[in-house]
Order: sequence, then structure tokens, then C-alpha cells
Amino acid sequence: MTPIPVLVERIVAALAGLVVIADSIEDEWTYIHDLETVWVARLRTVAAEHREEPLSGLEAAIDGLVAEVALIEDPHRAIDWMSTLPQVALVALREEAW
Repeated sequence: MTPIPVLVERIVAALAGLVVIADSIEDEWTYIHDLETVWVARLRTVAAEHREEPLSGLEAAIDGLVAEVALIEDPHRAIDWMSTLPQVALVALREEAW
């Protein structure tokens, strides 16, 4: 099984991809980067707390999320997913999504 920190870094990388797409909306620059900062910190905190815990089916769930994010091309949809992706990932990790 893949360790949770490695899976979380897949989510962080997908989130970074969303930032690249969303950055084309200049008026949203601050919001986009604030979202990235907060969610990456939250995800990495969770990863550190669950460094060695395997969760059944988690890798497939994370791979599915990352694949879904890879389909996003619209900058507005990317901004929407910048909140959705981390929250869904946290639920998969059995954490509160805030």
C-alpha cells in the first residue's frame, strides 16, 4: 500500500495543476493562492498525523480524484475544484473537511 503522505502529495500536485489553470483569471490571483496555501498546509498536516496508517481503497480513490482533476480545462471550474478536491480527499482520509 502507498503511504498516506505519498497519496497526499498526489493531491497537492493536482491542486498545483489547478492553480496553473486558474491563474489565467487575474482578478482571482490572491484568492487562488490563498486557497492553495491553506489547503496544502491542511493536507500536509493530515499526512504527517497519519504517516504510517494504511486505509483500504484509498489509493484508488485518490487516483480517481487526480484523474478527474486532469480533465479540467476551464479556469472557473479549476477555482471551484481548488476547494472541492482537498475536501473530498480529506473525507477519503476519514478527516473533517471543515
